[in-house]
Amino acid sequence: MKIALLGYGRMGRTIEKIAEQRGHTVILRIDVENRSRVAAGELQEAEVAIDFSVPAVAVNNYNWCFDNGVPVVSGTTGWLEHWEEVVACCREKGGGFFYASNFSLGVNLFFRLNRELARMMQRFPDYRAEMEEIHHIHKLDAPSGTAITLAEGILSEHSGYDTWQLSEAGGKIEDRILPVKAVREGEVPGTHIVSYRSLVDEIRISHEAFSREGFAYGALLAAEFMQGKTGLYGMEDLLGTA
Repeated sequence: MKIALLGYGRMGRTIEKIAEQRGHTVILRIDVENRSRVAAGELQEAEVAIDFSVPAVAVNNYNWCFDNGVPVVSGTTGWLEHWEEVVACCREKGGGFFYASNFSLGVNLFFRLNRELARMMQRFPDYRAEMEEIHHIHKLDAPSGTAITLAEGILSEHSGYDTWQLSEAGGKIEDRILPVKAVREGEVPGTHIVSYRSLVDEIRISHEAFSREGFAYGALLAAEFMQGKTGLYGMEDLLGTA
């Protein structure tokens, strides 16, 4: 499989290493230094594009791929206010788009566990839900896309919350708002914690990534899945966990 990497930072390099181990070829590496010099014909040589860029350029990257008939797999977060625009462009151009806030198998199992726990806990209003995510200092968006997915999972199953809110130290959170704390420190690949606290005890579930390789492997599985496909897909389609 011929791959175009849109974004060639830490994740892009990890994806390239695992792609080569799986017998694929990275034919194009696009980053801020060379984006303006890459011709459409070069992109069209790719069978799939994998985007781990930054929110400011992600939507333009997707539209560029749709224009050139290249299915795109995206793990970039922080751009979801443009979701409807991207979906409309994908459908209009007959493109293929696979998005996940997190490509880790363990995280996607954690998403399901989170929803099930929220469904159980809505019966016990004495427990107050909270979330915390911890990432490396290079991560630009806060909270993480994974944290947003977890928060939305709680909102979908727990009738005690109307929305989530990024919490600040010492800030007041209203009763029906789910607080989400974002911490940036060191080189942490990603830790997410969901807790339910009462006056007498606390229930906590968490997922901790040890490296970026789990995310890269999942992104490559998605890229293999997307060869020759059009339409919109996500991890539930890949894993068969709908």
